[in-house]
Amino acid sequence: MTLLSFLAILLVGVGAGFINVIAGGGSLLTMPMLIFFGLPSAVANGTNRIALMAQNIVAIASFRKHGYFDWKFSTMLAIPALIGSIVGANFAISLSDEVFNRILSVVMLLVLAIIIWKPHKKLSNGPTADTLSRKIGLIVIFFFVGVYGGFIQAGVGFIIIAALTMVSGLSLVKINSIKVFVVAIYTLSALVVFIINDQINWGYGITLAIGTSIGAVLGSKFAVQRGEKWVQRILIVSVLIMAGKLFYSSL
Repeated sequence: MTLLSFLAILLVGVGAGFINVIAGGGSLLTMPMLIFFGLPSAVANGTNRIALMAQNIVAIASFRKHGYFDWKFSTMLAIPALIGSIVGANFAISLSDEVFNRILSVVMLLVLAIIIWKPHKKLSNGPTADTLSRKIGLIVIFFFVGVYGGFIQAGVGFIIIAALTMVSGLSLVKINSIKVFVVAIYTLSALVVFIINDQINWGYGITLAIGTSIGAVLGSKFAVQRGEKWVQRILIVSVLIMAGKLFYSSL
């Protein structure tokens, strides 16, 4: 790794961590950035998981400290997500770079639309998820959340928030505490799949993890309305450029 690539990855990591706290969608920057630096798609996908693990571990500790953590309910959702992520990660590894990059570029645009219109924020809280049928429904939903997260990850937080908002009566703070735990657990299982298949660049991954951790700290201090608007504008422009380049290069 050159000094230039180290600084670039570190800075993008800071930006992604900052965006994840303020607006969400940081992987929309880190994934294509790793690909642009020459990593094969599967290696970029696996390397990105190191940063995600670091960021979510920090977030879990923060929620526990403030008393917003529900181990029992979070674990119930994390187990099917973990199983699903193994399926998704193996599928991601099996695809060619061209096909994966094309899928990623389309997913980036779809997640960008979610970021702009925020349909998950327009949902009203459903009844508390305390009945057997709702619990079974959530288990099924989170299996597929895990499949998607293991496969491509980008924007999975919006899916989790939308699912829990529709089915549960939990507050947004508690939903976010569940989200970071579920993502951390299934990311660990997906990371193992990528490690076993030698699809990790440790230098890039650790550098990115340092950057996202710094960005998360900075983002938590900058979480004001004006900040969110400006970050989203920068994210929109960046994602449009990178999605276009990814799709074009995969043709």
